[in-house]
Amino acid sequence: MGKRAHRPPRPHTERRNPRSRGLDSMPTRRLLELVNDEDARVAPAVRRVIPAITRAVDLVVERLSSGGRLFYVGAGTSGRLGVLDAVEWRPTFGAPSTLARGIIAGGRRALVQAIEGAEDADGSSDLQKAGVQPADVVVGISASAATPFAQETLAWAKRHGCATVLVCCTRVKRPAFVDVLINPVPGPEVLAGSTRMKAGTATKLVLNMLSTAVMVRLGKVYDNLMIDVRPTNAKLRRRAVSLIEQVGGVSTSRAETLLDEAHGSTKAAIVMARRGCRLATARALLRRHGGRLRELLAE
Repeated sequence: MGKRAHRPPRPHTERRNPRSRGLDSMPTRRLLELVNDEDARVAPAVRRVIPAITRAVDLVVERLSSGGRLFYVGAGTSGRLGVLDAVEWRPTFGAPSTLARGIIAGGRRALVQAIEGAEDADGSSDLQKAGVQPADVVVGISASAATPFAQETLAWAKRHGCATVLVCCTRVKRPAFVDVLINPVPGPEVLAGSTRMKAGTATKLVLNMLSTAVMVRLGKVYDNLMIDVRPTNAKLRRRAVSLIEQVGGVSTSRAETLLDEAHGSTKAAIVMARRGCRLATARALLRRHGGRLRELLAE
């Protein structure tokens, strides 16, 4: 009798959840309570990997401070979450649109429909087209940690000198081509294998924490305020004016005038309000302090 071939352990994301057996026979309310109970397991799982998220934040801040950029790569739900986080950097933090980018297997079409087989592709060509450089950080997102698109893309990035981070939702050893492994394990899904659920929620929480902490460390936040918000619509203009009022200590009308004089730069308008200076001086002060408003105002 021949030896049985060794099978790798099934990822936690693919296992059946004993608590959701009989899901199709449950009353609607019980079904929803079960989903909610399982969702409650996500935040504690993420909290357990905060040390890893901390290392990733420090790594990304180091690379971005030296002129690097961040690339999220993933397939399906993981890829969409990466794109979602990347596109929020500019309106929320006033970051250049080139600073963070999401690359999803199958391209733009995969954002709105499933592209069969896309996750089995090698995404290194996408990184090459994006002009990835050794100074950059590539964050691979794969709920199971086994998606070829994320794995092969990270391996290519590491070979070309990039810093690499893997976000997954199963217990794995850190691959040699990954600098930081972030792997919250919220357990098997209510619906076996449907990683848009707990794994997707855990991934979203991790990306929220990663990008927000990076922007805080880079001076894009003052206190708990988004002082680099771009007033690209009426709602965001009202928010920007309110920030200038609060931090700059000026009236609404004065805040509106300063925002216009600062060409829409909320942070520069705040400096102009607090220092009573013109835009050129405000910009020079911000450069001197690396854009960190707290340091500037404490000078």
